[in-house]
Amino acid sequence: MGEFDGRVALVTGGGRGIGRAISERLAADGAAVAVNYRRDADSAHATVDAIVAAGGVARPYLASIDDPAADAAMVEQITAELGPVDLLVCNAGIASQRSRPRGDIVMISSVATSHMGPNGAPYNMGKAALEALARTLAKEERPFGIHVNVVAPGLVETDMGVRLARALTGQRDLDDLRSLDAVSPFGRVCQPDDVAAVVAFLCSEGAGYVTGQRVEVDGGGPTR
Repeated sequence: MGEFDGRVALVTGGGRGIGRAISERLAADGAAVAVNYRRDADSAHATVDAIVAAGGVARPYLASIDDPAADAAMVEQITAELGPVDLLVCNAGIASQRSRPRGDIVMISSVATSHMGPNGAPYNMGKAALEALARTLAKEERPFGIHVNVVAPGLVETDMGVRLARALTGQRDLDDLRSLDAVSPFGRVCQPDDVAAVVAFLCSEGAGYVTGQRVEVDGGGPTR
C-alpha cells in the first residue's frame, strides 16, 4: 500500500526536471498522476512511460495553465479518466475550490523571494505573487479540507538550473552543474528528487496539520 493510494495528482509542468521527479515520486507512492505539459510532449510521454513501466498509473495532458478554458477541459478529462483531482502541484498558479476528505496544493516557488536579488525583477515578482496566492488560498481552502503549502528550491540540477548558474557565475560554457558540488551545501548540487521528497511529505499524513507553510530546499543556503 502506498501513501497516496486512491488519490489523483495533477502536476503542472510534470514532464521535465523537478516536475518529472515529483510526478515519479507521487506515482511511486501510489497516486494516479496527470502529467501536464504545454509544449514538450516528448518529455511528458517519456515521464508517463517511465511511471507505467515502474508499475504506476499516469497519463499526459496538454494544457497551458494561463488558458482557463483549456485548464477546465483538462480537469474534466482527468476526472473522467483518473478521478477527481485532490493533489495539485503547481509550477505556476492554478486552483479551484473543492471539498475533499484531504486535498493538497503545493506550489513550487524559489529561494529568490527570500533575497530579491538584482537583475531578476520579473522572476522575483512572479514567484512572490505565487507565494501570496498560496498563503491566501491556505486560509480560504482550509474549511474545505485542502492544505496549501509552498516549496522553494535553490539551485537544482535541471535545464533551468544550468541557465541560472550561467547567469550567476558568468560561466557561459557551464554545462555540468555537478562541477559546483564542491561549493554546494553537503558537497552536492540539489537534485530534483530532493524537492520531490519535500513535496511528498507535505502531501502525506505526516503533514496532516501543516498548511500555509513555505519550505526552502537549498541545503541551508550558499556555503560561501
